Amino acid sequence: MQKTGSLPLPSADALDASTALATRIGEAIDAAQGWLGFDRYMAMALYTPGLGYYSGGAAKFGRDVRDGSDFITAPELTPFFARTLARQLAQWLELGLDEVMEFGAGTGRLAADLLLALETEGRLPSRYWIVELSGELRERQQATLAARAPHLAARVQWLDALPARFEGVAIGNEVLDAMPVRLYARVGGVWHERGVARNDGEHGHDARFRFADRPLDKTEVPAAVAAIPGDHDIVTETHAEAEGFIRSLGAMLTRGAALLIDYGFPASEYYHPQRTGGTLMCHYRHHAHPDPFLYPGLQDITAHVNFSGIAQAAVDAGLEVAGFASQARLLMNAGITELLMTLDPNDARSFLPAANAVQKLLSEAEMGELFKAIALTRGLADSVPIGFAAGDRSHTL
Repeated sequence: MQKTGSLPLPSADALDASTALATRIGEAIDAAQGWLGFDRYMAMALYTPGLGYYSGGAAKFGRDVRDGSDFITAPELTPFFARTLARQLAQWLELGLDEVMEFGAGTGRLAADLLLALETEGRLPSRYWIVELSGELRERQQATLAARAPHLAARVQWLDALPARFEGVAIGNEVLDAMPVRLYARVGGVWHERGVARNDGEHGHDARFRFADRPLDKTEVPAAVAAIPGDHDIVTETHAEAEGFIRSLGAMLTRGAALLIDYGFPASEYYHPQRTGGTLMCHYRHHAHPDPFLYPGLQDITAHVNFSGIAQAAVDAGLEVAGFASQARLLMNAGITELLMTLDPNDARSFLPAANAVQKLLSEAEMGELFKAIALTRGLADSVPIGFAAGDRSHTL
């Protein structure tokens, strides 16, 4: 586990909020007779009203530790991310669709830049919906839109839940990875569900909680987990909440498309026997570390996405998988290099930072390969999304 001494210290107020959340989590553990599933712990750490990471006041999204943020996302890195995605959205909007919906809009940067780019493309939607549970993030999104696209801000409206029906284009960047996961550990050849218990003092003195394994009957082990070959020790995750979200998306989408971008793998890679440590990761002040019990409510907790499970949930909900590709392939197909060349290469002051940011989006060593994109559609006939016209990996799902 990461030691607190190697990370920046929170403020006194932040520590007080974290302590209050830890007290609630401890009470939940006690109510559950001393053992809480990790999915419930993760949900409380991220989403407890007023105290959870995504529902409290932490900066979260930004460029570096100096602005109090914990990580940077592609929309914050460069506007060329949104400008390129707008080309894919515009193709779908041309098919008689007139509304856009974004899940998990963060600071609102993606929404603002998408609207500006769609205006340039001549495909401005009549309404841009943002599904956002956090009041604090809604305020940041409203401020961003007012600053970056004031003449378009009136087109944006907020929802705190998915509507019953929606016809249009939906988009979510780094949404699925923040949905709670269940942990499973094979120890000594026996599968356990890995949950959370109070720390008894024997597992380190800087955390209130610790992992605790509950042995499972063979019938309790998910099929994808049970199928991992070998009897060596291994830890992995399942994604019931993300898959449930996709089924809800399928029930909502009467006609249109959804584009979801996140880091992850198809099941053959996700549940590879050599991936012995799982994918759970935490982000605090631009430091990545593996300890989910450090500063509850003040750090992000994520897991990579099993895109095979996402695709199967979509098909079960009546959606079509219209494409699956690396982020680099999606952006290159949609013309990111062409957009970059609208800048003057001789103007080093503007061109070089933009080119470096785009390189991070495309590079296999950065975000280009780790991040994947999946397109889900209903009622769009045989239209091939431009972002998946080459390099489609749907056959790997």
